[in-house]
Amino acid sequence: MILSRRLENVASAFQVCLIDSPPQRSQIAKTVIGAADFLVIPAEANIKGYGSLIRTLDLLASMREIRATSATVMGIIPFRDRWIGRTQTHESRLAVEGMKEEVEDANLILPSILESERYKQAINKQQSLESLGFPDLEYPFEVLVTLIKEQMKHD
Repeated sequence: MILSRRLENVASAFQVCLIDSPPQRSQIAKTVIGAADFLVIPAEANIKGYGSLIRTLDLLASMREIRATSATVMGIIPFRDRWIGRTQTHESRLAVEGMKEEVEDANLILPSILESERYKQAINKQQSLESLGFPDLEYPFEVLVTLIKEQMKHD
């Protein structure tokens, strides 16, 4: 509740506030979930990430149960999705498929952020992935931005 109150003070200056919270069941995560209207949950495309997603969804459900949040999951973004050539690795495929099975609506699973050094390269060079010749790697972010913009139209 404190974070919600603090954000009210700056709400007129911002249309969207993104907070990157640690994935653990920490006080920080609970505070962020409690203040959120919408959640985008990143989940590593492996067994560990799958387990982390399950724990986060359980935390969200328990917080809803006691009315500590009314946040809605806008999407789940698998990241570090490993591909070898044009083939997704077995572990990544199983993790992403498992994520789809755990949510009520499989459409909540957004396009994966692939495992790639190109992201670091773009950040270090302060350039877009497109300007480096890798526009396809921007797609998951474009989908997320579109979702956020669509939600803003409804609010």
